[in-house]
Amino acid sequence: MYNLAIYTFIAIATSISFLVLPSPPKSYYHSLFISDSLSDNSSIANNLYILTKRPHVAGSKANAEAAIYVLSILSSCNIKSHVTSYDVALTYPVSRSLILTPSSSEKPIEFGLFQEIYENDPYADVANEVLPTFHAYARSGNATGPVVYANYGRVEDYATLFEMGVNVSNTVVLARYGKIYRGDIVHNAYAAGAIGVLIFTDKKDYGGAKWFPDDKWMPPSGVQVGSVYDGTGDPTTPGWPSTGECERLSNEEVDDSGNVPLIPSLPISSADGDAIIRTIGGKEANVDWQGGKDSPIYRVGPGPAIANLSYEGQQVISTIQNVIGVIEGEEEPDRFVILGNHRDAWTFGAVDPNSGTAALLEIAQRLEKLQKKGWRPRRTIVLCNWDAEEYGLIGSTEWVEENREMLATRVVAYLNVDCAVQAGHFRASATPQLDEVIIQVAQQVKDPDNSSQTIYQSWLGSANDTTVKLGRLGGAGSDYAAFVQHIGIPALDLSFGDGYPVYHSMYDDFVWMKKFGDPMFHRHVAVASIWGLLALRLADDEILPFNYLTYAYELQRSAEQLETEISENGITLIPLYASVEKLLKAAIGIEDDVKAVKAKRSWASVRELNDRLIMTERAFTDKDGLSSRTWYKHLIYAPARHDDYGSNSFPGVSDAIEKAKSLNSTDSWRSVQHEVWRVARAITQASLVLSGRLT
Repeated sequence: MYNLAIYTFIAIATSISFLVLPSPPKSYYHSLFISDSLSDNSSIANNLYILTKRPHVAGSKANAEAAIYVLSILSSCNIKSHVTSYDVALTYPVSRSLILTPSSSEKPIEFGLFQEIYENDPYADVANEVLPTFHAYARSGNATGPVVYANYGRVEDYATLFEMGVNVSNTVVLARYGKIYRGDIVHNAYAAGAIGVLIFTDKKDYGGAKWFPDDKWMPPSGVQVGSVYDGTGDPTTPGWPSTGECERLSNEEVDDSGNVPLIPSLPISSADGDAIIRTIGGKEANVDWQGGKDSPIYRVGPGPAIANLSYEGQQVISTIQNVIGVIEGEEEPDRFVILGNHRDAWTFGAVDPNSGTAALLEIAQRLEKLQKKGWRPRRTIVLCNWDAEEYGLIGSTEWVEENREMLATRVVAYLNVDCAVQAGHFRASATPQLDEVIIQVAQQVKDPDNSSQTIYQSWLGSANDTTVKLGRLGGAGSDYAAFVQHIGIPALDLSFGDGYPVYHSMYDDFVWMKKFGDPMFHRHVAVASIWGLLALRLADDEILPFNYLTYAYELQRSAEQLETEISENGITLIPLYASVEKLLKAAIGIEDDVKAVKAKRSWASVRELNDRLIMTERAFTDKDGLSSRTWYKHLIYAPARHDDYGSNSFPGVSDAIEKAKSLNSTDSWRSVQHEVWRVARAITQASLVLSGRLT
């Protein structure tokens, strides 16, 4: 009886101690998340294979089916998931043709404008589902005129043509893709007086001695398709969501917005571009305008070749589907950490974007495994799979516009991955307060190409380098744009590599990825690890790992660079420097506040501190937006005016400087000073938010 009582006591005591044992710290689960035991490269490969079985352009049945697949995976991971649909204006090709007359004595050449199926292509039976090569939102029409070669079609390239005495008016421009966004190539040509544009993927930039499927390079018939729309979101609903029977702009109003081209254009292959180059006479182009070693001499024209370009497209209101999964936070369910990737592809999309989709699904599967082991996020994690990104960041933009006020008050950060695995080393771009946590996480994840070192070590490069290079999110290259540039949310964008040869062509398929992109899918695993671990840090860290000292130092450097542009025009940067100094003091001050809060461990103090860290980025926005581009509200980061992929710090100031240099009037330079004051006021507001004190 005595022994039984002892055993009973021990059993009860053991059960009680089991009940009151503290759960493992969040860091335990974070380490587990990136361990080999939870990762699964075979599952990633299988998801990518299924997602890329068919071409799945936005608005197509195949893409809707892909949405259902993503939804099914998220749901199978016990993540509450749903589809949010929008009815948006998309364009598709109806007919197109290109005829070249080399000279008055030669027969016209009619180009086939198709991409060739390669030998033993496993996707040959669905190749007819690939849309004919076209530019989304291209102007329907016919353009006939002598051909002028304009290099990459940049503003400076047209300046060079002008210096060479080449008149671009009433010509068809031939430009090679690269350096800037294709939509800006068309806009710049129109501004120079051209009546049509042909954009080819030059072998010098995308080709090789051998090509896919024997090597990674673009085949001679390969064509890089894509959008030429310069805006963000549905062109017919600028600033509001495309839901149901909503208000829409007319076609004429869309034309007047300046975001869609007013001349027709076509993307063409390197083989077709080469054939046209051989028929252009005139002066020899500069050395840096020339092609590769096997190319003919590039001349600028105009003519004698005459191009006849014809394109007809149709605009339809199509339904697109965003897939949203939510893991609700336990302590702070009203604070959101959002991960996003788009699903739609111009063709099969093995790199762009479904390498990112496969990584997102891998994160979902790992998070389910963590939950089974007892982990619950402190803050809510939202997994988003966007639609119609390729047309103009449409799915993400419509969602942000619909949920603007909720997102502006509750989102901690937005973490974007588009092409998770391209060709090259790890790269990251971010708003500066996230630099430090990105580096910390990169120091924890193994390099997929060399397991003896971390991603950070390989990213660092040579032993002489002391810091990694992070990019910024000023361009409109992916779905972070609406989050950063419209409502001011801290954000980042990750990938391995920064471009790949078969980009936006029908050769971006699973075979290319398996042979050349990531044969063992270890890079996909690494992207999922670093992306997911960043999400866990931002969702679970009691005090958010933001560092605004980095931001202040960067703004200081940007101001110094700006000074060289305006120093001789009576513009003072004193208010800008003063505001940056205030931000620097606030950034130092909040570091002290963090130490004090950690000492007190007061929940109310933690919440207030985190709110300051979150909302400081919002203060860099202005409700009126950039003077001539009002959708862009952020006064620090926005796309460059003549390159949607590029960016400038202080974009409003840069726009005003460009205009002032052209007009060179007192009023135009006064506008530059006004924009300097606007930026200074925004930075001052940010410093006040960060300090958390009223004046």
